[in-house]
Amino acid sequence: MNRIHHPAQTVEEGVSHPSFEIETSPLALPAHDTSHSVFAPLHYEPRYAYPLIVWMHGPATMGERELPEIMAAISIRNYVAVAPRGFPHGQEEAGPGLLDWPQTGEYIEEAERRVFHAVEAACRQFHVANRRIFVAGFGTGGTMAFRVAMNHPDRFAGVASLCGGFPRGHHPLAQLHGARRLPLLLAVGRDSLEYPPAEACADLRLLHSAGMSVSLRQYPCGQVLAKQMLRDVDRWIIGEITSPGDPPAPADDLWQCWSD
Repeated sequence: MNRIHHPAQTVEEGVSHPSFEIETSPLALPAHDTSHSVFAPLHYEPRYAYPLIVWMHGPATMGERELPEIMAAISIRNYVAVAPRGFPHGQEEAGPGLLDWPQTGEYIEEAERRVFHAVEAACRQFHVANRRIFVAGFGTGGTMAFRVAMNHPDRFAGVASLCGGFPRGHHPLAQLHGARRLPLLLAVGRDSLEYPPAEACADLRLLHSAGMSVSLRQYPCGQVLAKQMLRDVDRWIIGEITSPGDPPAPADDLWQCWSD
């Protein structure tokens, strides 16, 4: 059974997406916060193995609670989705509830644990295709999406980073042999100051020289989570799913998903 709906040319215009600005503030790592949000597709059918999107929110947002709005712009039918919570930052200066994904060793390790916990929770609740798990994010969330998937390429089917650069430090290419099979989508805002096109082109050269398969797309905006980017995530994932030659399924014990 195939319930994938190919993306239409138009999407409901009632969904708004704010602009995000990257901030640098002190961070405090809570011990093993496991909060996440899960999204169920419209007319969910238990017998169908759905692709799963792991959404990594951007900085200065309301975190995992933005997931329904994000999926309304990507697709409300095609996917199960889950969003892990980032780490509090700038509480004193910016107020409570602001979250981010810092690129230091302890945060990377905890971010991976949160992603794995969220995926396994979604797999227990819904019928998920274990070889169609995609990770995507905006800004620093996109950078962390890169990081998690590159560190564990056997667990994911692809990575989409929207306005988030490729990570530096902590050996992001340590699992290069396995990561070369991962398709990558890199989106950049033409007028972004936080992640300008020149930096995206430098990342593209690095990834191409590493033998990675990358699609680079530029949009007429700044550091903004534009609806067109999210629509294109849907198109890109469907293209990967429907292209000949599925990637090999991960080992059975990696995710607690239903077998498909």
